[in-house]
Amino acid sequence: MDLQSTKVTPEQKVDLCKTYFYLGFLFLPFVWGINAVWFYREGFKKPEFEGQKTIKKLVIMSFIGALLWTIGMVTWIVIFTLNRAKWGATADYMSFNIPIGQP
Repeated sequence: MDLQSTKVTPEQKVDLCKTYFYLGFLFLPFVWGINAVWFYREGFKKPEFEGQKTIKKLVIMSFIGALLWTIGMVTWIVIFTLNRAKWGATADYMSFNIPIGQP
């Protein structure tokens, strides 16, 4: 769907933004990132239209959700990488691949 097209109504834009926002709750935080980027211009750069406040709210919440997920994942990756050898067999059970050699 081309959001710049005149064939796309504001209601369709709001519905698509809501759909992406709710999909993010299904452990698909990258959809929140896409939603925030894709609808940013619609919510903040375009002249006022009906439903723009809803898009602004969803864009902000999508950005916050994507940011929190990113921070959480980076934190987990750093903690796991630094402590994998100390955690022994427990960390090995969580790993898809087990490095060979000295920890």
